[in-house]
Amino acid sequence: MRDPYTVLGVPRSASEKDIKSAYRKLAKKYHPDQNPDDPAAHGKFAEATNAYDLLNDKDKRAQFDRGEIDADGNPKFAGFNPGGFSGASRGARGGGGAAGGFSAEDILKEFMSGFGGQPRGGMGGDRGPAGGAQWDPFAGTTAGGGRSMKGEDIVVNATISLEDAHNAKPIDVRMPSGKVLSVKIPAKVEEGQQIRLKGQGSPGLGEPGDALVTVRFEKSRQFRRDGADLRTDVALALYEAVLGAKVRVPTLDGSVELNLPPGVDTSKALRLKGKGLYGDGDLYVNLRVVLPPGGDPDLEALARFMRDQKPYKVRD
Repeated sequence: MRDPYTVLGVPRSASEKDIKSAYRKLAKKYHPDQNPDDPAAHGKFAEATNAYDLLNDKDKRAQFDRGEIDADGNPKFAGFNPGGFSGASRGARGGGGAAGGFSAEDILKEFMSGFGGQPRGGMGGDRGPAGGAQWDPFAGTTAGGGRSMKGEDIVVNATISLEDAHNAKPIDVRMPSGKVLSVKIPAKVEEGQQIRLKGQGSPGLGEPGDALVTVRFEKSRQFRRDGADLRTDVALALYEAVLGAKVRVPTLDGSVELNLPPGVDTSKALRLKGKGLYGDGDLYVNLRVVLPPGGDPDLEALARFMRDQKPYKVRD
């Protein structure tokens, strides 16, 4: 993978907020849902996600900045030089290897030198330099002798209601295999945020890949979201607006009761502080006066009287 800072388009001095903001823009632009028939966009989305996963982890970011790991999160081996294979000439152990190339033991020694030492003696039955533990040159290979390869990561979308997100309620996520997993939702989850499920991706030659669960908010029937702020509508009968009333208002924490004064101003939203998403925003209540269905002769007579005898200005 390319340098994660380059992938996200941020400097190395970028704050966590800047990194998250950059990732959200790229995720929104290249998400598979927005580009179902564009493999290039899928690749850019996966690349941006991997870059964010690395830089969002404080320990991994520090290791990368110090040059201890590469952009894929793999340790860098100080003594290994891939260019050294070309034109090199070393005799294989015991004369049994092909001339002009590295033997298996030579390659393993190159890797081990990055840890400050080399295996002593032959490749079988040796003990490593740290603590006398058995050193296995075939660690990281499959039972058939091939190199272990991690399976592909998969992207799965999951929808969650604002109420469940607000309360960090676990959600059921159906995987492509048909398996249903109960996924724990992090506190204050954001739209488009991904949750990594280790080992739930595609199988590989060894360790399976991961599942990246992308969180989507369901369209709410009661609330309209503006960042952390929420808006909702509450219907009033005409007489409630005129005479005042007690009305119940929905919130993400359950309904609350409001005392409306007589002649309440329905042109302005009522603000309930701290009743927005995650308590970080506010809830704005828009009052809507609803007239009786089918019309009403008495109401019409009153309206004509007010129009003719007591008009008042409501528009500039």
